[in-house]
Amino acid sequence: MTTQDAPTLSGAATVRRPRRGRALWLLAVLGVLLALAFASITVGSRDVAWSDIAAALGGGTDGFGQAAVAKRIPRTLLAILAGAALAVSGAVMQGVTRNPLADPGILGVNMGASLAVVSGIAFFGLASATGFIWVAIAGAALSAAFVYAVGSLGRGGATPLKLALAGAATSAALLSFIRAVVLPRGDIAEGARSWQVGGVGGGTYASVAQVLPFLVVGFVVCLLAARGLNLLALGDDLAAGLGERVAVARAAASAGAVVLCGAATAVTGPIAFVGLVVPHVCRLLVGVDHRWLLPFSALGGAALVTAADVVGRIVARPEQIDVGIVTALIGAPFFIHIVRRQKVRAL
Repeated sequence: MTTQDAPTLSGAATVRRPRRGRALWLLAVLGVLLALAFASITVGSRDVAWSDIAAALGGGTDGFGQAAVAKRIPRTLLAILAGAALAVSGAVMQGVTRNPLADPGILGVNMGASLAVVSGIAFFGLASATGFIWVAIAGAALSAAFVYAVGSLGRGGATPLKLALAGAATSAALLSFIRAVVLPRGDIAEGARSWQVGGVGGGTYASVAQVLPFLVVGFVVCLLAARGLNLLALGDDLAAGLGERVAVARAAASAGAVVLCGAATAVTGPIAFVGLVVPHVCRLLVGVDHRWLLPFSALGGAALVTAADVVGRIVARPEQIDVGIVTALIGAPFFIHIVRRQKVRAL
């Protein structure tokens, strides 16, 4: 699994950041996330008062305000968890493939998870949230393996451009399969179409509790793989010379990324571009050391998805725009910028 480009070693990102500077950025991002979480609880089709928040936290559900807060709290928790999972998954995929274009959505991993869930519902009567998660993880793993195999064909191996093209083609094919499964089934068509957009509006305490163990496992695996990712950024030969078992490190990191992506997609639907945008921004703030990059990406992804959810509720009052649409509006121009920058470097 090697590529020609090593984005983690390019440009100003290679400058070492002092620990004090990283700590300040950590506090800043954490403060932004807390402010966004508060906004997510208080902002919606109708704003709520402090008394409603206090009553809802105490278990009260009387009146519109308290009921709204009681519904928004698990929604906010789900946005934070899903955003963190998708951002860390994207950062790990970029580190494993040394591909600046790697992202669960761009590489077709999200769509593989989606097809697995839709097929499970349509053909096997899948109904439990835990079942959704297991099936989504399996679909994400198969899709990731297929895209990498296709992108590795030919001269030069899995270059960033070939992986991006393979991912785009795979995503288009999988989307067609999803439509072929859903369209004849009127009983699941409406719910499946809504879920495919990607959003956190259906978040409940039950769904958060069911997905949390999978996300914890994925986060732990990815964090344990951080040192290996740092060595992989130097190239396979040098990493092996430094004592790293390249295949094991790459497989472990990939497994953690797939678990995070699959579990998040199972409960929110496919939310694209979070794993692309956030790691790139975080590298500018804290550098390329994955021991810092992965935790920062988690906070940044949580902040981005929470902000997208709040924006979607504000701009379309009293209706709402799903998170997947907002992140696509942010991420698509960013993706074009990255592609153009890589093309210029290749000239």
